[in-house]
Amino acid sequence: MAKDFTRGMAHGIPIALGYLSVSFGFGIKAVQAGLTTLTATIISALNLTSAGQAAGVDIIAAGGTLIEMALVQLTINIRYSLMAISLSQKLDNKFTLPHRIAASYGITDEIFAVCSAQKEPVTPAYMYGMILIAFAGWVSGTALGSAAGELLPASISSAMGIVLYGMFLAIIVPPARKSVSVLAVVSAAAGISVLFRFVLTEVSSGFAVIISAIIAAAVGALLFPVKEDTE
Repeated sequence: MAKDFTRGMAHGIPIALGYLSVSFGFGIKAVQAGLTTLTATIISALNLTSAGQAAGVDIIAAGGTLIEMALVQLTINIRYSLMAISLSQKLDNKFTLPHRIAASYGITDEIFAVCSAQKEPVTPAYMYGMILIAFAGWVSGTALGSAAGELLPASISSAMGIVLYGMFLAIIVPPARKSVSVLAVVSAAAGISVLFRFVLTEVSSGFAVIISAIIAAAVGALLFPVKEDTE
């Protein structure tokens, strides 16, 4: 068990380093939205979802409703449910129901990818080690970023606030260059978002995210359906 836990931590170090820089940008963004360092840090500790947290802070800053917040989080984070279902096929038989519930807290895109790449079944200790080190990177980066956002001049804070958006671009650009379907969905989402930002300004930011995501996903499903293998 100790060996698996240590190996999980070792595999999670690159994730933690990436989270440290990205969550630093989230911390600055949170302070710019009027949150305190403590509040921003608690949000990161309870969520572990970069896109969901970024959208949530925008809704808080805009004075959005709880229903709007819930729908946005459901739309953005429902992918984690699919990841969990897929990852369940890789789990060791030591993964009892309590372990599954506990580990579900730390299923992120990066942790899912690393666990899925393992050749042997994933044990609870291995996953807990990875989650722990990734959690430390995400939360500490948020605390440092929000603290810096309160101390640094506004011009520097604004410039450093683009780190989070840089991560999103790093996620979508490589697959968009390789796949026409991904490029079409990304372009549709971006175009609809711009429409809401400059034309349909009466729609709140939260519902704009929901509508953009649903329409872009529908466009991708209609134009680029997944081909099923036939026997």
